[in-house]
Amino acid sequence: MSDIIQLLPDSVANQIAAGEVVQRPASAVKELLENAIDAGANKIQLIVKDAGKALIQVIDNGCGMSVTDARMCFERHATSKVRKAEDLFAIRTMGFRGEAMASIAAIAQVDMKTRRHDEELGTLIEIEGSVFIKQEPVATSQGTSICIKNLFYNTPARRNFLKSNPAEMRHIIDEFQRVAMAHPGVAFSLHHDGVEIYRLPASALKQRIVHLFGNNYNERLIPVEEETSIINLKGFIGKPEFAKRTRGEQFFFVNNRFIKDPYLNHAVNRAYEELLPDDNFPLYVLFIDIDPAKIDVNVHPTKTEIKYLEEKSIYAILHSAVKRSLGRFNISPTIDFDQEIGFSAMITHKSPEEIVPPSISFNPDFNPFAEERPFREKAYASFSKSYGGGGGITPSTKNWGSLYEISKDQTLEQHSLKLNEDEQQIPAQKQLMQLHNRYIISQIKSGLMLIDQQAAHERVLYERFLLHLEDRKGASQQSLFPQTVTLSPNDYELAKSLLDDIKSLGFEVREFGKNTLVIEGIPVDLGSANFNETQLFEHLIEGFKNSQQDLKLDKRDALARSMARNSAIKSGTVLGQEEMNTLIEQLFACKTPNFSISGKPVIQTIALLELDKKFER
Repeated sequence: MSDIIQLLPDSVANQIAAGEVVQRPASAVKELLENAIDAGANKIQLIVKDAGKALIQVIDNGCGMSVTDARMCFERHATSKVRKAEDLFAIRTMGFRGEAMASIAAIAQVDMKTRRHDEELGTLIEIEGSVFIKQEPVATSQGTSICIKNLFYNTPARRNFLKSNPAEMRHIIDEFQRVAMAHPGVAFSLHHDGVEIYRLPASALKQRIVHLFGNNYNERLIPVEEETSIINLKGFIGKPEFAKRTRGEQFFFVNNRFIKDPYLNHAVNRAYEELLPDDNFPLYVLFIDIDPAKIDVNVHPTKTEIKYLEEKSIYAILHSAVKRSLGRFNISPTIDFDQEIGFSAMITHKSPEEIVPPSISFNPDFNPFAEERPFREKAYASFSKSYGGGGGITPSTKNWGSLYEISKDQTLEQHSLKLNEDEQQIPAQKQLMQLHNRYIISQIKSGLMLIDQQAAHERVLYERFLLHLEDRKGASQQSLFPQTVTLSPNDYELAKSLLDDIKSLGFEVREFGKNTLVIEGIPVDLGSANFNETQLFEHLIEGFKNSQQDLKLDKRDALARSMARNSAIKSGTVLGQEEMNTLIEQLFACKTPNFSISGKPVIQTIALLELDKKFER
């Protein structure tokens, strides 16, 4: 039998490696931006067409490459950052594995122009599916320009698995934001289909965060800074009142490399204990500077996972630093014995000789049991008058019996009669009661029924909005004054992808300038409640991301859930008899009235037998 094991051709091996390194256009963007940073560029441009499927171009003014280096960079395991195995534990650069350019060249058509600062001519290289097409001298500006065209053109199965353009563009913006945030001293710009999305000048970290997420973030940031023998920590955290229900604004950087670490994330969340609800997540942008010998970044091809030598110590430092920053800026209470107002108020600057002790005086003839007590008589008279009793009450014990005769008062009897007449006029409709403005109590034949009013209204609205998304017939109520809402570029791309479905719900929305939408109407289903259109729309987008992220729902289902949660009545809302009856009628008209949209019970019944047992009958 002949041998069956053989070496794979380089082109096939590169395509296999590309499956790990380049999972979508955003992966290629990340690798190219990091290479530009490693080249020492202080100005980087990113140009994208068709969400990266047609074109990804990165232009930088870095050091450039020689003719030999330009050709060598497309070979597998070719890198300028590692010479020997020990270098893996002293890495300060973004890239080091030597896989990215070879992987990209295996699944795309690549044009590269590069020139070093001390050379007059640069080098042009064209490569397609790992095959070199052209290499020649070219006049070009200093630095490097790389064009990636038709990504996954030779792997159609992978191309078919890509999401819609808005979804892929959101991933590209995520990667762009992470690299731009890690290097605020570098100027960045991003263009998509000829439209400028970002133009970021070189700035300090706080200004870079504001430029990326919006001017309203300026007031949300709290600085964090800590220097220890293990790590140096700096960055910003968000004020608790601006926390969101999605995890999209949590950023950890270790030696300027973006990482994902649930363990360190838990340290930050613990610092916010009792300041945030369980389903809210704070903003943070934190940079950890650590000796490269104490970490291992060669864990995963995407380089977003790191192993630490002193993990528990880093956790403790991070938690205490965030906690102290929250306290220092009066976000959470602290006890500082040097500045505590309660103790400083006790301190006096007078000498002991000047301090006069307080004098105490009393009336030796005071008799608390004396019969003449004008204040007590006045109090009893006021109490009696309030409840319709007779004249003044003397402090004698014989008059206490008159308190129990109030029920015989004529005015109270007339008032009781009037209530009974009103009850008789109410039509044959269930008499409902609200418990703590959270639950609705109704009598049934077998006992009583408890209904969670918020969960019930969410269920009603969810099924109604889902129906509107299917039949596209959601009615709109025009706003007297249209409102504008400015979103982050990522949320704006998401909103544009959902615009048709949002209009189906009953919103009247149109695009208005850069990252801005105009809301001209809201769904009629929201009733006459006084909604803030801008906040409602922002919460709708936020809730959609949360539903899709946690439950992996389809687009319409996630949108209906988000809309129902944000527009339903909340616990603590006072409801009248008619409102409670209407809500219960609508609930039992639903397909699934017994369960909320999160799968929890809406209705609980307590049988009469169970109540009898409680009273031992």
